Amino acid sequence: MSDEYIQQLFAERIGGENFGKDTKIYKFEKIKRAKAEARKSNPTKELLDFGVGEPDERAADVVVEALKIECGKPENRGYSDNGIAELKAAAAKYMDKVYGVSGLDPETEIIHSIGSKPALAMLPDCFINKGDAVLMTVPGYPVLATHAEWHGGTTVKLPLKEENGFLPDLDAIKEKDLKKAKILYINYPNNPTGATATVDFYKKVVEFAKTNNLVVVQDAAYAALSYESGKPLSFLTVPGAKDVGIEIHSFSKAYNMTGWRLAFLAGNKKVISAFANVKDNYDSGQFIAIQKAGVYALEHPDLTDKITAKYKRRLALMVDALNAVGFKAKMPGGSFYLYVKAPKGANGTQFKSAEEVSEYFIKNAHISTVPWDDVGSYLRFSATFVAKDKEDETRVIEEMGKRLGALHLAF
Repeated sequence: MSDEYIQQLFAERIGGENFGKDTKIYKFEKIKRAKAEARKSNPTKELLDFGVGEPDERAADVVVEALKIECGKPENRGYSDNGIAELKAAAAKYMDKVYGVSGLDPETEIIHSIGSKPALAMLPDCFINKGDAVLMTVPGYPVLATHAEWHGGTTVKLPLKEENGFLPDLDAIKEKDLKKAKILYINYPNNPTGATATVDFYKKVVEFAKTNNLVVVQDAAYAALSYESGKPLSFLTVPGAKDVGIEIHSFSKAYNMTGWRLAFLAGNKKVISAFANVKDNYDSGQFIAIQKAGVYALEHPDLTDKITAKYKRRLALMVDALNAVGFKAKMPGGSFYLYVKAPKGANGTQFKSAEEVSEYFIKNAHISTVPWDDVGSYLRFSATFVAKDKEDETRVIEEMGKRLGALHLAF
């Protein structure tokens, strides 16, 4: 039986009858293909991968052991629906201890999610109707915007410029866009720029949201990876923040639990309630044993301190190595990324975009990065490259510098 009729049934949100026929190759696919070709053409040469956006190590032994123990308990076998009480309580204590956010009600102001990505995908279900808009920082993680558009909404892009410290200029948003907007999405520490927010910026966000009737979604996936003195900064520490929005915290970056798929949302109880209602129609909760291992992790934030120290060490070495060959890299305030202006040329070759630079680096130096051309041309270097130990870290970074130096970069 022919399945050609199915082509006519695809939803317009994913391309309708043209789904699967798009011949455009997107940048991550180009990078994947370029890496495969580089390995094929020179299989003995090590490919230095600074493009990976996930931790290079697994979760700590004590967290893995906690999962092993909880996996064997019969009481953990069932559905958890919108999460176990123990995880909510642990998240409230964690927010107080690590970020200084006190008074969160575990029952009404915290809820778990099967990773932060599904949370970002579901939030538009709570608020976006046809004709509504989301305010979205770019460059950035597009999931919330994608789902808003699937609901018939639009995306208003807020460019992150270096001269503004990679913070969005809220005053530059047009009145016609504000009238349609319901959600303001921000992400600090930021992916890909590594920039951190300030208390003054968050205060402005709160006032801006109240003035314009917006829900703030602060994606705090990298919040625990802070290289600045004192406690890492949470949006919820600012007075009034809980009146206007929520913050999403992920176990992936803070605890190397990427594949475990666990996160929690904290903040405004009405937003949490709406999310719970939507989520209940998507999933039946993360495996209870994983949630209980998550409780153990939250009770031991010192595990994150060790992870942060490693990234800080690597990033400092990477800054020196990149600057030695012409880049103007600076230590980020958080995350595990360096975001640097792309060179304009190499060995006489001229580049029109960061994407061209990235492909050139893979082909000619066996070095993988992630290009961003949304607001100027930049490259993202990640500190999550694979290395056996500190000595190997130094070797990899020195090799990166050596290979880039041989390209005679022009800026």
